Amino acid sequence: MRRLGQIELFTYFRDPAFRQSALLGLFMMGMSLVINFYAGTYSTANVTNRVGDLIIDNFGPYNVNLIFEDGSVLLWFFVGAFLIARPKYIPAYTKSLTLFVLIRSGFIVLTHLAPPHEIVPVAGFFFSKFTFGGDLFFSGHTGGPYLMALVFWRNLRMRYIFLALSVVFATAALLGHKHYSIDVFAAYFITYSIYHIARYFFPADFELIDSPKTAHGTPESLHTT
Repeated sequence: MRRLGQIELFTYFRDPAFRQSALLGLFMMGMSLVINFYAGTYSTANVTNRVGDLIIDNFGPYNVNLIFEDGSVLLWFFVGAFLIARPKYIPAYTKSLTLFVLIRSGFIVLTHLAPPHEIVPVAGFFFSKFTFGGDLFFSGHTGGPYLMALVFWRNLRMRYIFLALSVVFATAALLGHKHYSIDVFAAYFITYSIYHIARYFFPADFELIDSPKTAHGTPESLHTT
């Protein structure tokens, strides 16, 4: 299975059009993560007050760090492995995630609510670079897996895996008071909009997901003019 994934990856990257689109997507995603870092740092340094929440004020908080931290890291490794095995998703996924991160970064620098409970320092070095404590709206843990489900929608197994993971992370966010309920519920509506914005701006990349393969193993759309 791994060997077949590597062969397919090399086949796709031999195509200049695909290689250019995939590398551009990876570059865009990297730059968006840099912006996210500074947006998260700014919002956390300027947090104000906590507010009441009709839902989470009635329970918890519970310790959900195992899901929120270790689960998140495992998720990204899983996505990376899937993209290596199914490289045709790389351009659409990376550019969709770029929009997701940029739009979320814009939201978190506008809203500086303090977390629902005292900030608990994250344990992992890697995880601490992407979660800050003041970056609440909207929930990336909820919206991220949901975005993956939308991008990988035609792959039924991945669709249901990521939908389930989105619900798991959303539940953990509420149980652990990691987010206000509005952060979690709004994530689904905003992420769905981001997905369609990505389809509008990058139609060729999404066409690759559905296009039949040529005899050489790369999508037909890469060879059309």
